Amino acid sequence: MPEEKTTAIQRKLAEIRRQAEERDAERRAKKTGLPYIDPRKIPISLEALKLVPEAKAKEAKVAPLEIKTQRVALAVFDPQFRAAQETIQDLKEKKYELKIFIASMSGLLEAWRFYKFIPLKTKEITGRAEIEKKGFEEFLGRLHTFQAVQEEFKKADFKKLGTTDLFRIIFAGALANKASDVHLEAEEKEAKIRYRLDGILHDIFNTLPLKNYTGLISRIKLLSGMKLNIHSEPQDGRFTINIPDKEIEVRVSIIPSEFGETVVMRILDPAAIMVDLLGLGLREDDLELVEREIIKPHGLILNTGPTGSGKTTTLYAFLRKLNNPEIKVITIEDPIEYRIPGIEQTQVDPEAGYTFANGLRAIVRQDPDVILVGEIRDAETADIAMQASLTGHMVLSTLHTNDAVGAVPRLVNLGVKPATIGPALTLVIAQRLVRKLCEQCKKPIQISAELKEKINGFLKKLPKRVKKEDYKNPAIYESKGCPACNNFGFRGRIGIFEFLKSGPDLEEAILKEVSEGSLRRLAEKQEMVGMQTDGILKVLKGITTFKEVEEVTGPIEW
Repeated sequence: MPEEKTTAIQRKLAEIRRQAEERDAERRAKKTGLPYIDPRKIPISLEALKLVPEAKAKEAKVAPLEIKTQRVALAVFDPQFRAAQETIQDLKEKKYELKIFIASMSGLLEAWRFYKFIPLKTKEITGRAEIEKKGFEEFLGRLHTFQAVQEEFKKADFKKLGTTDLFRIIFAGALANKASDVHLEAEEKEAKIRYRLDGILHDIFNTLPLKNYTGLISRIKLLSGMKLNIHSEPQDGRFTINIPDKEIEVRVSIIPSEFGETVVMRILDPAAIMVDLLGLGLREDDLELVEREIIKPHGLILNTGPTGSGKTTTLYAFLRKLNNPEIKVITIEDPIEYRIPGIEQTQVDPEAGYTFANGLRAIVRQDPDVILVGEIRDAETADIAMQASLTGHMVLSTLHTNDAVGAVPRLVNLGVKPATIGPALTLVIAQRLVRKLCEQCKKPIQISAELKEKINGFLKKLPKRVKKEDYKNPAIYESKGCPACNNFGFRGRIGIFEFLKSGPDLEEAILKEVSEGSLRRLAEKQEMVGMQTDGILKVLKGITTFKEVEEVTGPIEW
């Protein structure tokens, strides 16, 4: 018998068995006086599934399908089954109002399949490090500058200093100074500790004995759920630091190097992304544009830029602005870096088949109003995101391009049809981060006649929507450093942005010629304010320096 025919027969037999199962479930439902349900034909709520752990649901042969406030729809194979009765009683004790349905085993299997899409905390956080309140407050008071951390290491007796104490000094110093990353690097005779602050790496201690370093690496591996005996392969993990009033997650990457293992730890402090739209650094006219676009009921907003340019912080600020009890927001991220209360966040899991594309398909079936896709990496994800934006969803995502105009050709290169891009796209953002001058030590400088002439010419060319009167008396500052900024002259970072709006003109331009040249002409027609222009305006407001703007946008073109 041909293989195709055999497969078709097997499919038919499976369908007959499934239909028999459903008829049996319907009969059992009538017998018990309970309604029948087929979970294949309704959306499954991840929020509802969370009410009963997967192992317990399978043992009791139940599946929570939907939750609205305290009302829960619960599918049950046999309500007389003891484990099922225990689960029902447990939910009732938690004050849930249950609507019980009878389902087949095939239906329950379909519902249980969605458990793999729930980001389990036990998978994400494999270890915890405690810094007790008294000790942490002492560290904060003592290690509030890089110099203080360096002195702490210099006076340490490494023959007596335990691994736990070394770990606490490193992380308390990093947290006290608001470092975003800790780098541990093995060298031939000693090891090095470095902190990244405001995007710049700084040496903290260069003579850590290798014996202490080895113990520290083992401690980090243990916390992160890594294999202690593997030294020649890259490993990734994460753990949580418990400090007074909050938890800080640390993402860890370890790779083998010439003299040992090198570690980079990204510190994910929730306070770092608690930024509102104004705190992002948006000018008043850009803020009005963003607020107008993000409240639309559907569309695709793309944020572009390289890694570390602040895209996640910006999109999270949008989500917090949009988040309210009347709408449903779901994300798919890789990984979940920060938790946002009230938002359903899921994490990519390729081993379980939960990719950006598959996850996005599943999310659309959850009836969300707003969807955040961590990154558009391929044509499949791009297409699904576009379709979702065209069918009543607001979709937020990121794309790796150099500027806003480059987003459209990038989508076409991925394989998205130009006819789809125009109607789906609402707004394209490009951004970079520049360091802010320290407010404690910055001082105004004299503006030369030549620079003043350049500034005047620059202001005359500004688009009408920029309030030129705000820049009539420009003030340019510089700073030489003080204890408040670790003598660097800068403290914190701020975004510089450009926005490309969608509309009939963009749709027409995309259909005619998808080239950066044609789109740049459209951007000029829109009077788009480029990133470099936005950066210069921030210099004229005394926020940053020309050198900082040139570092991220290239030589200034007056």
